Amino acid sequence: MTNGYVVKTFSPETLQLLFSAINEDDLVDENVSLPPRIDVQCTQDSLRENYALCLQYWEEGVDRHELLNLVRELLRGDTLSDSARMQFKYIRSRYKHLRFAQRLYSKKHLSRLWFSKTTVLLGKLQDAFRNSNIRAVKFYAGILCFYLSKPIWNWVYFSLRDMPLDSASHFIAYRKKQIRKLQVLIAKTALTGREFHAVRKIVSQQVSYYDTLRSIDPGNQDFHQISRFLAAINGVMGDKHDEMVADNLSGRRRYDELAQLDIHLRQRLELLLTRYPL
Repeated sequence: MTNGYVVKTFSPETLQLLFSAINEDDLVDENVSLPPRIDVQCTQDSLRENYALCLQYWEEGVDRHELLNLVRELLRGDTLSDSARMQFKYIRSRYKHLRFAQRLYSKKHLSRLWFSKTTVLLGKLQDAFRNSNIRAVKFYAGILCFYLSKPIWNWVYFSLRDMPLDSASHFIAYRKKQIRKLQVLIAKTALTGREFHAVRKIVSQQVSYYDTLRSIDPGNQDFHQISRFLAAINGVMGDKHDEMVADNLSGRRRYDELAQLDIHLRQRLELLLTRYPL
């Protein structure tokens, strides 16, 4: 039971569709556009189904011992194999998707504190070993060993199934508020790293929403189209943000330094705003 309703269990086929959709979020398809108008309406049942799928996707795809072993390897100073790096990437993507779900569907639009911190630490650890920053690798791996200890894991696990969900009307209002925030951000001629990251977070959250919808309703072409359009933006922004983080770590360019937003990226974001009813 979660929030007084029975959690729906989804088929392996639906979970595989979600896995495939999330993996496509790094692929840029320049030929995908948007429907003439984005329909923002939804139902309470839809919110419940979406959160249930995201929760099941995390529960069935993340094993504490498996993740802890990867973190301990890094803490020892070992280099992860290509397959272990891919395994780490997939686990982190499941954390990210569920954190997006908590921010989208929960009444307070916040992720559970310990779960959110774990997700952030996984990202920082991944950035550290990608950039061969051994000191940072050991620092974040050490903290994660504590976060993945059995008592904290058990507390986090059960807290995820007790997530008060928002009403459909407030959820729609929240999404519109996020798009208005996006509108304000990209009205600027140049963005700092933090502002760029704020834009990407809004887009990523929207991608996660449509990835979930298209997995539950694979026949809906609008869901698929919006998901792919947003994923193209997300992929470009992800590559750029990785570059910004690496430049900041190496001292080549400060993260808070202003930079112009790529013209093609800006055009795609502006098209999204024109199709989104506010």
